[in-house]
Amino acid sequence: MDISDLKEILRILEAQDITEFELEQDGVKLRVCRSSTVPAPAAGMAVTTLVPTAAAPPAALPPMLPAADPGENGTAVKSPIVGTFYRAADPNSPPFVSVGDRVKVGQVLCIIEAMKLMNEIEAEVAGEITRIHPENGQPVQYGDPLFSVRPD
Repeated sequence: MDISDLKEILRILEAQDITEFELEQDGVKLRVCRSSTVPAPAAGMAVTTLVPTAAAPPAALPPMLPAADPGENGTAVKSPIVGTFYRAADPNSPPFVSVGDRVKVGQVLCIIEAMKLMNEIEAEVAGEITRIHPENGQPVQYGDPLFSVRPD
């Protein structure tokens, strides 16, 4: 990541009114926070962390792979991105899935809004939804459990 990439990220965050952003790429972890209570340079933007990491993450977003979830809850479906969790397409629509529903591979489970983009999160395993971890409208981080699915 070079200075022009950093400037472009800051420009986009400012234009989209994003208050917090994290990126890990090529062995560098970048965290940008903006607060209205603390004055900061660059129109309220402050880079709070820029730390090399031990291992370089993949260049693209990883596929949302299920991970083992201990106990009787089955397999955890984890968030592939940072954003806001939504159970339905809009406030007047029914949720995509509920506890007890059976899902198929590729079925939409939820939406995560990130940087004003709506990202459909699909099931990677077929089975029964045993738990929905976040509340509707709750922020989620990369790797947070979204659903527990008991595989077929």
